[in-house]
Amino acid sequence: MDLEIVSLLVSRVRRYEGRPADGTEPYDIADELVDSVRVRAHKGLVGDRYFGTRFTFATMTMIAAESIEQLERDIAGDGLFPAANTPFDPVLARRNLVTRGLDVDALARTTFTLDGGHGPIRFRSMTPANPCAWMNTVYAPGAHQALRGHGGIRCEPLDDGELSVGPATITDIAPIPPEELTRRIKAAPTS
Repeated sequence: MDLEIVSLLVSRVRRYEGRPADGTEPYDIADELVDSVRVRAHKGLVGDRYFGTRFTFATMTMIAAESIEQLERDIAGDGLFPAANTPFDPVLARRNLVTRGLDVDALARTTFTLDGGHGPIRFRSMTPANPCAWMNTVYAPGAHQALRGHGGIRCEPLDDGELSVGPATITDIAPIPPEELTRRIKAAPTS
């Protein structure tokens, strides 16, 4: 299946820190957007703050641009809530990979192969990437609740490779057996 990688975000530091009511610290998101990134098996995206962390099953996140566009239609398009950033920018959700033309949320609890222009890389998605309360600050009040079930996925790369912004393909989508999901998450290292 063909899709597009719209953006790649690699951040060395956490940007949404503290309480959402206090607002975000200023930063230039352009410094974190890259055209391509090296991917390391079981470690994540080279240069990202989650690279090589103890929870390998969650070292990379993905979201569909369409989910953020739907969010904008649902909460800002009807004038229900004041929106600080219109149109809504999918990059502000702080997912590493933003796609177009792919139901990313349907990939939770599957393995799949993504080819972002440099050869196939296998991934395993154990869990959805649930939205946090910061979404109310970044997009508009109500975004946190509205994004539930549409916040993307967390995944682990199973191969080394490279991803680039632009055309991509996804193949070999297969569900992970429930017993494998439970065992893998419980076995995640704690130190």
